[in-house]
Amino acid sequence: MNKSKADLILHPIRMRIIQSLFPEGNRTAQQLVERLSNVPQATLYRHLNTLLKAGLIQVVEERKIRGTTEKIYGLTKNAHDLTPDDVTEKSSDQHMELFMKFVASMIGTYGQYVGQPKYDLFRDGISFRQVQLYLDDEEYLGLLQEMRAQMGKHSNNEPREGRRLRNIWTVIVPEVMNEHDNRDNKSE
Repeated sequence: MNKSKADLILHPIRMRIIQSLFPEGNRTAQQLVERLSNVPQATLYRHLNTLLKAGLIQVVEERKIRGTTEKIYGLTKNAHDLTPDDVTEKSSDQHMELFMKFVASMIGTYGQYVGQPKYDLFRDGISFRQVQLYLDDEEYLGLLQEMRAQMGKHSNNEPREGRRLRNIWTVIVPEVMNEHDNRDNKSE
């Protein structure tokens, strides 16, 4: 069964691998094992292989180390982006399936968090909320660019003492427009 790019990316472990390699974060399998310490090594290798076969990652360098070859993995160009073609030619059921995979990833991560013996929502900065904003297309694109720029400043941060991995998901859904409420075609 051939999986779509969206199906491949939206798997929780593969999404974390891709995020660990973005942007320009070329890493060895061992570095990925260390970075994704709660993923079993065999599972990580299996998902690396899936991404490699799908052409979403590539071996960017090979080094000879003590009689073995160490591979360094990196993303292929635009591997992490879903293009309009990746998602627009799908049925409503397929869109719901992709969204459910995305939401399942969030639920799984949150479940692991609250499954800890001890946690503190306030101290740990847990936040989920809905904000409704009226924005025209230009304002909306500006907001997206600002959000991406802010997150991009920190996307290459490496794990270290005092740093925790923080999962930030964004879901943007516009209101449903019916045929009698098409604001774009209203005359002023």
